[in-house]
Formats: sequence, C-alpha cells, structure tokens
Amino acid sequence: MELNKFFVKAPLVPVICQDERSGEVLMLGYADEEALRLTMETGTAWFFSRSRQKLWNKGETSGNVIFVSKILSDCDDDTLIYVGTPKGPVCHTGNHTCFFTTLWEKERHL
Repeated sequence: MELNKFFVKAPLVPVICQDERSGEVLMLGYADEEALRLTMETGTAWFFSRSRQKLWNKGETSGNVIFVSKILSDCDDDTLIYVGTPKGPVCHTGNHTCFFTTLWEKERHL
C-alpha cells in the first residue's frame, strides 16, 4: 500500500486512537508518513509531535503504550483511526482517555 496518498493534502494527518474493546476515543494525535509506517511495522502507536517537531512513540517514557491492531482511513484518506489496546492511562494527566472534560451537554427531556 502506498502511504503517501494520505499526505497529499498536508504533511500531517489527524489520528484518532480508539480502544478496540470499548470503542472509546482515547486521544488525538498527528502522523506523518514515517509515523504511520513505524506504527504498521511495530504494532505500537507512533505520532509526529507538532510542538517538539519530532517523531514519538506513545508510551516511550511513561510505558503507557497503545498496541495497534488495525488502522482505518476515512473516505477522503485524510484522517486515520488507530484501533488498539492501551496499556495504562493514555492521557498525560493520568486519565484513561484525553477526552474527560465535558464542554457542553444537552439536557434530555423524557
């Protein structure tokens, strides 16, 4: 598979990480072509850090890696999902997921 087709519009693509057991969204990162290739070769989640301008392997310092079992692409080939199993909390705050803050919630009327 040619990986460069995912990077035609931009050098980085958004990558959603999803827990394969629960379906929960764990985090959002960005990948360049090398990060995507490394993820496929190693079976662990790799990203490109926009702030540090370098590749990073999720969990390389914390040990909280994400073991990737499947990679999905959207219909436009410009967003990816790493589906896998996290080892420990994913968020740097210690939370299981990076998405733990409710910004807005509609009141339900029964």
